[in-house]
Amino acid sequence: MEQNKMATMPMKKLLLEMSVPLMMSLLIQSLYNIVDGIFVARLSENALTATSLVYAVQFLMVAASVGTSVGLNALLSQKLGKGKPEEACRAATTGMILMLATASIFTVVGVFFSDPIARAMTSDPELQELCKEYMGVCVVFCHGMFLHMYGQRLLQAVGDTMLSMVTLIISAGTNIILDPIMIFGLLGCPAMGIRGAAIATVIGQCMGAASALILNRWKNPTIHVRVKGYRWRWQDVADIYRVGLPTMIMQAIGSVMTFAINATLMSVSSTAVAFFGVYYKLQSFLMMPLNGLGQAVIPIVGYNYGAKDGGRIREVWKIIIPAGVIFSLAATVIFLLLPRQLLGLFSASEDMLAIGVPALRIISLTFVCAAVTMLCGYFASGLGNGVINMVGGALRQLVLLVPLVYLFTLWFGISCTWYAMWIAEVAAMVYSIISTRWEIRRKVNPLLDEAEAG
Repeated sequence: MEQNKMATMPMKKLLLEMSVPLMMSLLIQSLYNIVDGIFVARLSENALTATSLVYAVQFLMVAASVGTSVGLNALLSQKLGKGKPEEACRAATTGMILMLATASIFTVVGVFFSDPIARAMTSDPELQELCKEYMGVCVVFCHGMFLHMYGQRLLQAVGDTMLSMVTLIISAGTNIILDPIMIFGLLGCPAMGIRGAAIATVIGQCMGAASALILNRWKNPTIHVRVKGYRWRWQDVADIYRVGLPTMIMQAIGSVMTFAINATLMSVSSTAVAFFGVYYKLQSFLMMPLNGLGQAVIPIVGYNYGAKDGGRIREVWKIIIPAGVIFSLAATVIFLLLPRQLLGLFSASEDMLAIGVPALRIISLTFVCAAVTMLCGYFASGLGNGVINMVGGALRQLVLLVPLVYLFTLWFGISCTWYAMWIAEVAAMVYSIISTRWEIRRKVNPLLDEAEAG
């Protein structure tokens, strides 16, 4: 069957076959975030600042959906590796229930709490109104995002990353087409400004969700949602969140980090906040190949860990770190050589260029460290340990970064703020390497010893 390639295909070929569609998928996803920002920037710098502020809330939604889906992906891969497809189907059904329930919680938050959240983000009345317009739509109508993420992970769990990519192309393509139409009022559509950008995003997510669920129904021969005879098992929930909860916390750290750093930068200027939002979009786009590689690693490691094949797991470890270094060095070169051109995509003012050009060059020198930290976290998640991913993310995005950004800004000014990332990224990388190697000794080496003895 299709999933057997994770047990038999040569590892380099397997990683290439599974990761390239994921890389393309995530690049496309990041591309439509960038396009969204480019169109919003043409409205005004305040509109761009508002979307940057709302990222803190969007990060929470992404954290909940990614955390649950990563935990589900790891569990499904291990079930399939053990030859238990019926248990995988039951876990998939539980995963859908969890996704829908979590999305409903965010809908309630969007309906009742958009006003106080916007007031907490900024004291500027115009920015508050823009934040409410954008956040109200994205948060209230978030079920499409959650179901799209869910459908992608079912396809990835059986090794079908190509169809997963197709769903993202549909989602991103829809959003890119609708953005200018709804923002500026083209083809007879009323001009809706920043609210139009949010509506285009939600429609794109719903299209992606529909395509992912349809493709799973007709093209996924192994894993299906089965209501008939389904029985809720708390053990499945525990297994999902054993990996998923640390990942969720790690992703949520991005929300806290964004909120806290935006608060520090707002004391300098709203332009600094707008730049930070632009940086995050650019960094996400250029680093997406690493996320694609990491997402491919989880089901491969999980499947082979379930199948007790330590040799193949070790092969993964030997390949992904050098590959991650190469990808991150390429992103570093682009940031070093083309900072002005990258910011120019977002109609950057002279003030933003003055802040952003040196900042992008300083930050880019941390990309190799970030790559190693991320890939260690994905690898450990495949082995069923999401804590390493969580702690690594906490060190690089919150525990060290936020106080250092505040202190560097206070003591040395905005030109030195970004050196805080050097300290945080190096510390996170050292922790992640040591912890992941310990996990390999604890879980993978015994499998190698058993294979040699047997």
